[in-house]
Amino acid sequence: MSEKPIEDNGKAFLVLLLPISFLIIFLVATWRILLALIVLAIGFKIWQEYQWQQWTVRVNPIFHQLVRENQGRLTPMDLAIKGNFPGTTAKRYLDGKASEFGASIVNSEEAGQSYYFITASILGNILDSSEPVKELPAQPVTKTARSLLAAPPPTTLEEEETETESIPQLTQTHEEAKRSLEKQLIFGSLIQSELAKRLNVYSSTVYKRRNDPEFPEWSRSKDPDGIAWSYSEKTKEFFPVEEE
Repeated sequence: MSEKPIEDNGKAFLVLLLPISFLIIFLVATWRILLALIVLAIGFKIWQEYQWQQWTVRVNPIFHQLVRENQGRLTPMDLAIKGNFPGTTAKRYLDGKASEFGASIVNSEEAGQSYYFITASILGNILDSSEPVKELPAQPVTKTARSLLAAPPPTTLEEEETETESIPQLTQTHEEAKRSLEKQLIFGSLIQSELAKRLNVYSSTVYKRRNDPEFPEWSRSKDPDGIAWSYSEKTKEFFPVEEE
């Protein structure tokens, strides 16, 4: 009864021993070839890395130029068109630079993947006039006109004189605000810091939202006169949206 389990264990051991023996014989016979293949693979990998490093050195000036021209915002297509190489290569390069400099990566349906590289000069422009403007109590023109056209209640002589003096001041304030906007729009546009003051927000907020498709409606809700604004990538300025 005890010989059968021993026999079964011996057969199982032989089943395992045969593949192991063949593997050892194969490695002994071919170890030189396998070692040569491993060395070639490592050498090829090192050579590819060296070639990539040399290529990035040649592309770095193009990258720096685009960062300055586009205020730190780049897409793989921008780099691929400027450098005349495939988009996958441009994306790999920008991924490496984003990891190196800690850039922000934003995905959008229209522009695709965008990389934001912040330099000292760009940061200075963003923070330029970024302090929040103290919000003044604004009164719509229509309400002001109605209040002026409404019949005044009976007042004393002193109240009439006070009211007569205050009306020109309100009119002058509105006219000054209108002249200020006309002065800013002398070239038909506003720069980032001017629009931020007008919308009573941080300049960095305008910078982040300028490429948003809903930017015109957002700016309209913030504008004291209900004007919608749009951003031009070409001129880097903001223009009022014409109402249809």
